[in-house]
Amino acid sequence: MHTDRLQRIGSGEYEQGHVIRILLVDDHALVREGTRRLLEMEKDVEVVAEASSGEEAIELVRSLLPDIAVMDISMPGIGGIEATRAIKKDCPETAVLILSAYDDEPYLLALLDVGAAGFLLKNVHGQELIQAIRAVARGESVLQPSIAEKMMRRLSTRPDVTQHVTNLLSEREFDVLRLAARGLPNKEIAARMSLSIRTVHSHLANIFMKMQVGSRTEAVLLALRQGMISLQDTYDT
Repeated sequence: MHTDRLQRIGSGEYEQGHVIRILLVDDHALVREGTRRLLEMEKDVEVVAEASSGEEAIELVRSLLPDIAVMDISMPGIGGIEATRAIKKDCPETAVLILSAYDDEPYLLALLDVGAAGFLLKNVHGQELIQAIRAVARGESVLQPSIAEKMMRRLSTRPDVTQHVTNLLSEREFDVLRLAARGLPNKEIAARMSLSIRTVHSHLANIFMKMQVGSRTEAVLLALRQGMISLQDTYDT
């Protein structure tokens, strides 16, 4: 099921009507209700379920396999960090976008470390959230540059025990990954490589499947941990 979703996005059908399936995770019913109403005004977004705890979120992701879980950090029982860790372990192709009132750097670094695709503060405007969801669905990252740089520096010197995947990527896929690591949007990657945006989406979909990740952020951080790319590769020139 996940493979079908990634192939749909990669083949360009996202722009032509692919519906992004969302799980909302927040312990406040009013927040969930308001967010659901906002998202369901968009034709390309569908809220498939809501969860009020990390435990419930983990079970719903396993059963429903949403494209993106929009999750709070602070919740009773299992919080957003541990829930994200469990979701990425069991369902790596479901991306996790954090929507939280907390912007403390240790929280944000911990969330990225366990596989979150990005984060937003709850004071963002509705359209910013919608744009972020669409960006994650396209395989783009939603990160503040300062936090992203600190995370990359931290992980670039730490060994990783995950199976090495360098040889799984084609030369063209590796080129796309390196440009993605510089934070370039898909349109700019396409222009630099003289490709169509649809082809870039296809390459990203293949990269995600081969690396068993659900977002550009995870792919770049995994590539840094495994030495596939260097910290210098993350700077645009």
